[in-house]
Amino acid sequence: MAKSKGTVISAYSGGLDSTLILILLREKYGYENVVPVCVDVGQGDEEIKVARERSKILGVDMVFFDAKEEFTRDYIFRCIKANGSYQGYPIGTSMSRVLIATKVVEVAKKVGAEAVAHGCTGKGNDQYRMETTFRFLAPNLKVHAPVREFDLSRPEEEKMLKERGIEPKKRRGDLGGDVNMWSHSIGSGQVEDLQSQYPRDYIWAAPLEKTPDEAKPVTVTFEGGVPVDVDGIKDPVEMILYLNRVGGENGVGRIDMLEDGMIGLKSRELYEAPAATILLRSHADLEHLTLTKEQLRLKHEVDRLWADMVYHAMWFHPLRKDLDAFIDSTQKHINGKLHLKLYKGNMEITKRESKSSLFAPELRSVKKGGFDQRQATGAVNLYTIPFRLYGEKGR
Repeated sequence: MAKSKGTVISAYSGGLDSTLILILLREKYGYENVVPVCVDVGQGDEEIKVARERSKILGVDMVFFDAKEEFTRDYIFRCIKANGSYQGYPIGTSMSRVLIATKVVEVAKKVGAEAVAHGCTGKGNDQYRMETTFRFLAPNLKVHAPVREFDLSRPEEEKMLKERGIEPKKRRGDLGGDVNMWSHSIGSGQVEDLQSQYPRDYIWAAPLEKTPDEAKPVTVTFEGGVPVDVDGIKDPVEMILYLNRVGGENGVGRIDMLEDGMIGLKSRELYEAPAATILLRSHADLEHLTLTKEQLRLKHEVDRLWADMVYHAMWFHPLRKDLDAFIDSTQKHINGKLHLKLYKGNMEITKRESKSSLFAPELRSVKKGGFDQRQATGAVNLYTIPFRLYGEKGR
């Protein structure tokens, strides 16, 4: 490849791929100035510590963003309002990649870089999420994907790192994975059968046999469709971290699913997402209490489309923003408090409170008058007229 003497800004986590490409961007692409950008989306202090250590070994200055609050308010809260789930996966990595790429572009524009880079492979979904963000926010910057462009395998990458004095970090369990505060993706693409279990890889959700024998009560208060109080905790980041802890302790949030990836191939994916599981279920339940039948019918379709677009790297698509406008308009009445019990992997809603509730037992109950039932006779007769016609015509 032709030599380039400019500056390149690279997404960086301290993991195998993102560490190796810092080397390749110098040695193979010829950049004199390689700037790694590490974004804290809740992956944990240990991961960030490793990233700092490796950047020092390589002699590069790491730019760091603590983006946990931004991730929560601008991405996770929007996901909650949209009941965001793609085939059962709460799209945590799908959203975090957009935020990380956004920060990479922010640095690139600030320092006048001529290129950006990422360590995604050519077989996964994240390359699409990173590069649609790059193209939308900085269409004139060069984009490099060294792992994809050199067709590297994991063993090859590990060998190249060892040759340069960096030992591949030990995995948490058998597979490793990607962690953010909304979901932990366990060994994406590495699970090659339909029965193997990987108990050592879970960091939040305890196995059921090790969970408490007494239920854990939790209260969640929503205003405008987003949580504002969880057991007295009001800080948005701390609410998520707290629910990951207590939900995980009670075995809530394990996901073992068959997922249809962006190129249409099925893979078995393992996730854990205690906070996401609790908040998405709670929010959806509160919507059923406070929205009309017709709003819910349409919103179910909008929510499915919203999650599908986010998963498929369309965060910046104009339609996603249009969907947000509808979703936001439905959330002004999503207010209330839910009382929950977490027990042995289950979440039970024990009490609902909402001033926006459309539950009216004085009208619907068969134990009370409510309205004169005889008034329904004419309505039923009119409703059944077409069915009499269908019957007469043998349709």
